[in-house]
Amino acid sequence: MPTLSIAELKKQANLIRQDIILMLERAGSGHPSGALGMTDIFAVLYFQILNHTPHKPSSPLRDRLVLSCGHYCPVLYATLARAGYFPLVELKTLRQINSRLQGHPHNLSLPGVENSSGPLGQGISQAVGMALAGKIDQAKHQIFCITSDAEHNEGQLWEAIMTANKYQLNNLINIVDCNNIQIDGKTTDIMPLLSLRKKYESFGWKVLEMNGHNYGNIIATIKQAKNYQKGPVVILAHTIPGKGVSFMENKYDWHGKAPNKEQAEKALQELRQAV
Repeated sequence: MPTLSIAELKKQANLIRQDIILMLERAGSGHPSGALGMTDIFAVLYFQILNHTPHKPSSPLRDRLVLSCGHYCPVLYATLARAGYFPLVELKTLRQINSRLQGHPHNLSLPGVENSSGPLGQGISQAVGMALAGKIDQAKHQIFCITSDAEHNEGQLWEAIMTANKYQLNNLINIVDCNNIQIDGKTTDIMPLLSLRKKYESFGWKVLEMNGHNYGNIIATIKQAKNYQKGPVVILAHTIPGKGVSFMENKYDWHGKAPNKEQAEKALQELRQAV
């Protein structure tokens, strides 16, 4: 994939956000907050960082991106379509019967999707397995995992984090969406996580932090993570849930609620004016 400039990345991210709104309004269900909040990071990954070839989605040389928080899938689908994995028109079929774009990703139905997801906490285990297999095969590709902050309520996740350190998986980067919301409130209220930095450090991981909407910071931080060779890296990405749509930003009510037609039109107007 040819890499894009920061100005081009911003334009691509804006289009992806518009796709997310259109998809969810048409589907009548889904999760806008996390998808919108992670859009800038997805744009950087797929158009600047990842080694991938859309017309060869199964290439053994490709980097793998595991979406552990599968309800974020609208941003994955829109990004894959914009990158050329499948036609943009197929985004209109999100959550419809017989659609390849299921409510949570299914890796056997859609090119570019590396894992099937559902219950939170499982993706990082899948990513650790992929990274360990890559080390055994002496492969050069890297494994990226996207997790959410609230997902760290799950015990299985911490077993995987411990395993990654044991095997010194320096081909694994976990990007945590630190947006401080979950479906029924703020993470600080529902199940306080305290310091994720200290937790990961105690499990032997290299910890980096970044502003998930500052493109220069995103690019520099991910490149720093890629160059770290002593073990697994976690990036704590501080994002704004619902980013780009003012009436959705920082409101947990939009975690799992699709916009209606009127709300979608208002959101699209904001996004189009922001270009």
